[in-house]
This record gives sequence, C-alpha cells and structure tokens, in this order.
Amino acid sequence: MNVRYRARALADLDDIFRFLNGRSPTGARNVLRSLADAIDSIGEHPLASPRTSDPDIRVKMLGRYRYKIFYSVAADEFVEIIHIRHAARRPWV
Repeated sequence: MNVRYRARALADLDDIFRFLNGRSPTGARNVLRSLADAIDSIGEHPLASPRTSDPDIRVKMLGRYRYKIFYSVAADEFVEIIHIRHAARRPWV
C-alpha cells in the first residue's frame, strides 16, 4: 500500500534527525533507518497495529528506540503517516 506523509510527520522526522544528529550522527542514522523500516512495515501490513482512542488512527511502536508512529488507513488506498513522537513525551492521542 502506498504511504503518504503529512507535513507534520515530515517535520517530526526532521526534528528527530536534528536533535539526535547533534548528539550522535550514527545514532541519528540508526533511528531514522529503524523508523523507515517500521513505516515500510506499516505499508505492507496497515491493519496490524492497534487503534488509538481515535478509531481512525493507529499507532505502531518502534520498540528499541521508543518512538510512536501515528497513522491512518484511507479506505484501502493508502496509508497516511500523521505524527511521529517519542514515547517519553506526554500522550498525543
């Protein structure tokens, strides 16, 4: 299934990279690679992740790095990545 990104999700990826790159360029690349792999997995299995309190939004947890990827499935046409945030932050949905 095709994957699309909202502007917020793209900004999230940029913010994550800038934050981590200042501390560890290798770590930043590893996290972004893991996020990309998880998003690929979402595209392949869009209904595999649990729903949030909003039934239209699902969340995939990136275990090792503790990031949450919030997304929606648009009528079996595409997946839209809405927001990406670290699990240590206060809940979003």
